[in-house]
Amino acid sequence: PSYPEAARLRGEQGTVGLELAVGTDGRVITVTVARSSGSPMLDAAARRTVLEWRFRPAMRDGEPVPGTIRTSVHFRLQ
Repeated sequence: PSYPEAARLRGEQGTVGLELAVGTDGRVITVTVARSSGSPMLDAAARRTVLEWRFRPAMRDGEPVPGTIRTSVHFRLQ
């Protein structure tokens, strides 16, 4: 994800734990911050980014079904 410039200038870093609801088309339907990075700017950037991600949907009996996944987005300054 793109690093928010204001967070970069403040030296903010962290990991955002997210829970994603994925639809039958593989698109992210909802994003919930399960574990905050401690920075609202980084949390928001992570949420915006994962809304653009695409997944293979979960399958049941050969048919796509909605599902959930947990993932993390890491923000590190170098």
